This record gives sequence, structure tokens and C-alpha cells, in this order.
Amino acid sequence: MTARIIDGKAFAAILRESVAEHVAHLKQTKGITPGLAVVLVGDDPASQVYVRSKGKQTVEVGMHSYEYKLPADTSEYDLLALIEQLNYDLSVHGILVQLPLPKHIDEALVINAIDPAKDVDGFHISNAGLLATGQKAMVPCTPLGCLMMLREYCGNLSGLNAVVIGRSNIVGKPMAQLLLRESCTVTVAHSRTKNLPEILREADIVVAAVGRPLFVQSYWLKEGATVIDVGINRIDQADGTTRLVGDVDYDTAKEVAGAITPVPGGVGPMTIACLLANTVTACCRAHSLPEPKRLTI
Repeated sequence: MTARIIDGKAFAAILRESVAEHVAHLKQTKGITPGLAVVLVGDDPASQVYVRSKGKQTVEVGMHSYEYKLPADTSEYDLLALIEQLNYDLSVHGILVQLPLPKHIDEALVINAIDPAKDVDGFHISNAGLLATGQKAMVPCTPLGCLMMLREYCGNLSGLNAVVIGRSNIVGKPMAQLLLRESCTVTVAHSRTKNLPEILREADIVVAAVGRPLFVQSYWLKEGATVIDVGINRIDQADGTTRLVGDVDYDTAKEVAGAITPVPGGVGPMTIACLLANTVTACCRAHSLPEPKRLTI
């Protein structure tokens, strides 16, 4: 069999269109424009690309985009002062501090300084706790995008066996919580799991977020499984170039899986689209307005 390719670009385009429609509705009926503030510290090339893309897409859907680009030697005190300023800025509904931060800055301290109601990345300890206990939370963007695509391609997830490979606070742990909320039977595995191939052969859903290129082999997969590949890895080619690959051996896995995300073009586009959706949700909550159902789960 050959898997259906889960087109993250197309799915993200539909989600952004829904975001734009709701932003236009808020402007027209309430005179409110959602605002997203993105803070970049330092000059990491990958982070600069992400921040530019986020700013561009924020403007394209009709929201206000506020970008703060700070030098790498910015003090922790000054960064926290900026976050406090943004917390009190009524025109800002979402705050994102681009990671990673320079080593002299405590990432956890910075993340938890953001107002949880404006934490559109969903990384604040309060949002993590709310998600873990099944309450209304701001959901991290990448797991949110993964779940949206899983619902689209699998329908009802209740009772399915799901394996999440990876235990990070950004993807693995919240992904497991979301799948539990969908009544899946969830196993959290990682690079040190001893019997991973045997575990995966029972999985209807596989979410790979372990950060190891081409780690998951096709013969580990259950035939017809839905595979969501979160990994983004660069590997060197013989000709001196680099190639972008996921955590799954895509070329062979697509012959076994029922549906699979490519890398690039799978989960990545959904992450930014969900960031925009979270900003609209945060705006609606701030103004005690109904949350747009098409933008949430």
C-alpha cells in the first residue's frame, strides 16, 4: 500500500483562512484587532527565519504584528522588563519569546514571566498544568496542529493505540495529554525505550518527535498506521549539500503507513498557523467573547 500524504501546507492554508475571517469579523463587529508580539534575542539564523515568517503571516491574516529584536547580550533583567511591559499592553493579545535564548538567560524564568492568558506558545507552567488536568488551556502550537490533522485524517480517535516518541515539554508531553483527552490509549516512548519496534507495531497512531534523523524505520510500523513526523533534521549529503529530513524514514514508511506527514511540508506549516489561531483565541478570551470553534480543539 501507499500512504495518503498529509499535506500540512494545504491544511495550514485553510486554517489561516479561518483565522483571517475571524479577525475580519472582530474588526467589523467589535472594533478589535488581535495583536501578536514576537521577541527575538540574538541573531540565530533559524530563529530569524521563523520570526520573519511569523510576522509576515500575522500581517497577512489582518492582525497587528509587533516584533522586538534584541541583541544577544541583552540582560535577563531587560528581557523580563520588556515582557512585563507587553503583559500590560492591551493591544497585545499574544506574546511569543523565540527559543532558544542565549545561555545567560534562564528560559524557564522567561517563559513563566509571560501572562498565561497571552502565552500563545502554551509553554507557561500554568497552561501545562491546565492541559494535564483536562482544563481549558492555551495549547502548544505544534501538538495542536498535529491533533487537528489527526482528527481530519483519522476521524474519531477514541480507543486507538497511540505512541508518542519524545518526552519534551514542547511537543511530547502535551501531545500525549491531547491524545489522552481524545480517549486514545497512549504510550510515551523515547530514544532509550528498549523495545520500541515492538511497541510501534501495535500503534494506530505514531507521533515522532525525538529529534533523531530517520530514526523510525518502516518495518517498525503497523500496516495502515497514521504517522505524524514532527522532526526537522539536517543531514549532510555526499555532494556537500544538506537535506531536510524528519524523524521517520519517510521514503520507506510511506509504503507501510496509511497516512503520513512529509518533511518539509507536514507539521511545520501548521505550527505557525496554530500560533495565529491561538492569538485570536487569546483575544476573544481577553474580551469575554465566544471562542471561534474552527480555531480550537
